[in-house]
Amino acid sequence: MAAPKGDQVLIVGSGLIGRSWAMLFASGGLQVKLYDIEQQQIASALENVRKEMKLLEQSGSLKGSLSADEQLSLIRGCSSIQEAVEGAVHIQECVPENLELKKKIFAQLDRIVDDRVVISSSSSCLLPSKLFSGLVHVKQCLVAHPVNPPYYVPLVELVPHPETAPEMVDRTYALMQKIGQSPVRVLKEVDGFALNRLQYSVIAEAWRLVEEGIVSANDLDLVMSDGLGLRYAFIGPLETMHLNAEGMISYCDRYSEGMKRVLKTFGPTPEFSEATVKKVHQAMCMRVPDDPEHLAARRKWRDQCLMRLAKLKSELQPQKFL
Repeated sequence: MAAPKGDQVLIVGSGLIGRSWAMLFASGGLQVKLYDIEQQQIASALENVRKEMKLLEQSGSLKGSLSADEQLSLIRGCSSIQEAVEGAVHIQECVPENLELKKKIFAQLDRIVDDRVVISSSSSCLLPSKLFSGLVHVKQCLVAHPVNPPYYVPLVELVPHPETAPEMVDRTYALMQKIGQSPVRVLKEVDGFALNRLQYSVIAEAWRLVEEGIVSANDLDLVMSDGLGLRYAFIGPLETMHLNAEGMISYCDRYSEGMKRVLKTFGPTPEFSEATVKKVHQAMCMRVPDDPEHLAARRKWRDQCLMRLAKLKSELQPQKFL
């Protein structure tokens, strides 16, 4: 069933992330307003959403219990910010990752929202204390950082401002679950949040291993795609440790000294020098040429793989032992 009239979500920004959010909220039966400053941009976004939803329906990959037409009927464009805010219980900002631009949007919203709506940013690393500083409605503000592409990757990091009201985080957590996402709570601010801190640490060591001639760029990616990534698609690094011995205490008893020894050999943050950038770029282009057509085709293949993996994960529900 579609959501009642009161359950409306506003998406600010109709780019890739905004369109994906619109599809996700509509899949949960919520009414969605897609706001942008240019009518042509809105029209283009709505057409893109329509095509993508129809393709997803044809492949059996459309999320939610509603048909594509039913979900599409829940999404409409809006070029007036005042009109867009009316009736919204949740606002998801999706403008480019520019601090001053985002602050300008939040200041504009702050002047016209009521005391009940959640104001949420899709920022991937800008701290809430910088995004929402000085706002009257700061207690209603938080970051809800999705993973690109959010329609296929369900994780959402919820990062509150130090003054965010706990009930606003709880409401956002419940909303993300309602639309099939996997929310996690980042309990206090940290640069990069959790996902990008983990991602950047992997990138840093990957870069060093290639730069120092220890492994080729292509083989480095195989270490993840045909090694660690297979496990991490279903369990995280901490549960991996737990299962690779007789529990976490056993694992640390066995391997902590070796881990500390290896970790001490890690170098400083890579400079991402031009020479290594060119070397890695050449290796990547041997696999996927960097023209728009080849990159788009590879992304489409990636998204299809993610859809199939998501289906498999939904069928393989974790065993419950407690």
